[in-house]
Amino acid sequence: MTSPTPTLYEALGAEGGIRDAVDAFYARVVADPELAGYFDGIDMPRMRRHQVEMLVSATGGPLEYTGRDMAAAHHGLNITDAPFDKVVGHLGATLASAGADDDSIGAVVAALAPLRSSIVSA
Repeated sequence: MTSPTPTLYEALGAEGGIRDAVDAFYARVVADPELAGYFDGIDMPRMRRHQVEMLVSATGGPLEYTGRDMAAAHHGLNITDAPFDKVVGHLGATLASAGADDDSIGAVVAALAPLRSSIVSA
């Protein structure tokens, strides 16, 4: 008997694995001099909590995202494609470091790609 293929949520280590990845992701992002300024004055524990919710929800897990609408949350930040792409790159690198396979990383990136139009405003 073969075991069923794990869901993306399960492949990423369920909520605990996603939470660890989010912590590592934000450590990378705020250490990046090209991105750090976007996070000045931000409540990072709250940001992490919402990111966990979003990733758990986007990967088929049991949490629902309760944060603000993406366009409202990023309004006025004048984010261009380059920083958006850099953040996505950090997310992919974080997931790879956490042991996610290429298919899982690609699926997460694909699940978040539609957010570009709500986040990029400049």
